[in-house]
Amino acid sequence: MKARITKRVVDRIEPGERDQFVWDSEAKGFGLKVTPKGRRIYIVQTRVGGRLRRYTVGRHGSPWTPEGARKEAIKFLGLIASGKDPLLLAGKARDGISVSELCKLYLEEGCHTKKPLSRYNDKGNIRRHIKPLVGRLKLSELRRADIERMMTDVAAGKTAIDERTGFRGRAIVKGGEIAANNAVTLLSAMLSFAVSRGLLAANPAIGVKKFRARARERFLTGSELSRLGVVLEEAERESVNPTALNAIRLLLLTGCRKNEILTLEWDWVDFDRSILRLPDSKTGAKVVALGAPAIALLKSLSQNKDDSRYVLPSSKASGHLVGLQKIWERVRVRAGLEDVRLHDLRHTYASVGATSGESLYIVGKLVGHKQASTTQRYAHLADDPLRAAADRISSEIAGAMQALGMNG
Repeated sequence: MKARITKRVVDRIEPGERDQFVWDSEAKGFGLKVTPKGRRIYIVQTRVGGRLRRYTVGRHGSPWTPEGARKEAIKFLGLIASGKDPLLLAGKARDGISVSELCKLYLEEGCHTKKPLSRYNDKGNIRRHIKPLVGRLKLSELRRADIERMMTDVAAGKTAIDERTGFRGRAIVKGGEIAANNAVTLLSAMLSFAVSRGLLAANPAIGVKKFRARARERFLTGSELSRLGVVLEEAERESVNPTALNAIRLLLLTGCRKNEILTLEWDWVDFDRSILRLPDSKTGAKVVALGAPAIALLKSLSQNKDDSRYVLPSSKASGHLVGLQKIWERVRVRAGLEDVRLHDLRHTYASVGATSGESLYIVGKLVGHKQASTTQRYAHLADDPLRAAADRISSEIAGAMQALGMNG
């Protein structure tokens, strides 16, 4: 959207699911960003050395008004044109900025190309792990040992927390080695961003040895699937949230990721071609082929759909279903599957495909793996062609030996 940024424009623009931008028609590069939570932030965007860079002027309100922010933006653009860095001239000298200040700058300007869910996860990682452990340190003071200590502390659960996150929401952060690795990966990305901005000479996270990734392969067996099916039917008869139960069924029948199913919209369901057309996912836009049971379930849900655009709408508020984890924990305990995560339902879909004789290429296409190497985790479940060939050859030899009376 392009318009002259005035107080009226600032007040009228409504927050959306993603950041909303208004670019000023008077001062090129001056803009207003409105976050999903309604924060109104004045920004400057321009190219420096061929790269697009974005600077924050400040949040709307005292002292920043549209006119004051526009003047500051023009001043920023003048400094950039003369080859100077506004961040450094604003008092954030490269040895003065803290890790916490870098976190703020990165969230505002360094990760705008990431998907909303990735930015949401980054914010949680920063707030719960990075800032509490190394946020107070200056970039000039941050050493590899500090990052390794942070990693060890996260793995040991020193940042573990159990807190409410709004209406019916709850965040349980346990820490562990995977969380520690993720925290280091994000911190390293922020430090590389700081290097690109001239705020740091080198990235001290480079060379930090992370915990060895342990592949977790948990697939439901035939008997476990049967138990789960029985429990889902029992729960339905007991009036447990039917939308949540159908979400679990869809996860099993499609091999989709949890967020792909929870945010699924009716406009994305193509009954004629038996596919889902997802405009966005972890690996970008994709088409998901649907089997007959998945189509039958979706058709049954479509017969009772309300005005919501979501296949799995929330029963308490607008938007899609939330709180699936809580229902899943009850279901899995009753089914004797306490160690099974929701994501393992996706693994189960892929593993059933591999054990049924489908090629790994087809399995990868069905679940939306972008890299063939990702599907290789299911290779040991598929029929081994070498073993099959060995069976045929040895059987032929054994048959010939029996015909010759050499069966011992």
